Amino acid sequence: MLADTWHLFLKYTKITLRMPMWTLFTLIQPLLWLIIFTQLFKNFVQAPTDGGSYIDFFVPGVLVMTALFGSSWSGVSLLREITAGSVDKMLVSPVSRVAIVLSRVMHSAVQVVLQTLTIMLVAWAFGANLNLDPINLFLAMVSIFLLGVGLAALSNGFAIILQREEPLVMIGNLMTLPLMFLSTAMVPKQFMPGWIEAVSLVNPITYAVESVRAVLVGTPDLGTYGFGLAIMLVFAGLSLAWAVSAFNGLRD
Repeated sequence: MLADTWHLFLKYTKITLRMPMWTLFTLIQPLLWLIIFTQLFKNFVQAPTDGGSYIDFFVPGVLVMTALFGSSWSGVSLLREITAGSVDKMLVSPVSRVAIVLSRVMHSAVQVVLQTLTIMLVAWAFGANLNLDPINLFLAMVSIFLLGVGLAALSNGFAIILQREEPLVMIGNLMTLPLMFLSTAMVPKQFMPGWIEAVSLVNPITYAVESVRAVLVGTPDLGTYGFGLAIMLVFAGLSLAWAVSAFNGLRD
């Protein structure tokens, strides 16, 4: 299974390298939000964190947003492969069924990690003061990777179940902006209305943002990071298990 996952992962990586514009396209919206929001609110929002600037507070949210936009559309390519008959050909081969799903999810997660590193360079150029030493950077990327795995697995699972692009696109939209606005990506909890704060407590995006922010902004808080990381592990594991189960149902 691991060997099949690796070979299929390389296959999807080669496809991505042949179409670099799609990867760059998914970066446009997070970059716009980073540039516009930080410039628009830098004077309006005064120190939402302990002595920090709004750009420092917002960058972890943009990093998670990048993972959200990059992973939530992963199922579209799987759906197109199903429609083209490529998946049927793999099903009659000795390739591990788990590897077919896992390779796509891992490819999407690795891709969003590379994209978030690009966003961080832009944020640094705009004056963000982040903890970019290797350990904190690695810890932040682990959270981003797990979030990417969970979101990509959900997207692929929905693609397998729905078998149509229109409802999949609608679900992809519901997995992006609402999840971002109902989290602490843009504002701290103390600035939220009570009902939005309550919703944010069951929103995995909140815990992804908080874990990334805990190690990249200000004094590292390993307790907050560890709790967020545990939530991401559970989220990624459950989403991946559900996607594999849905794929096994497709085979049957």
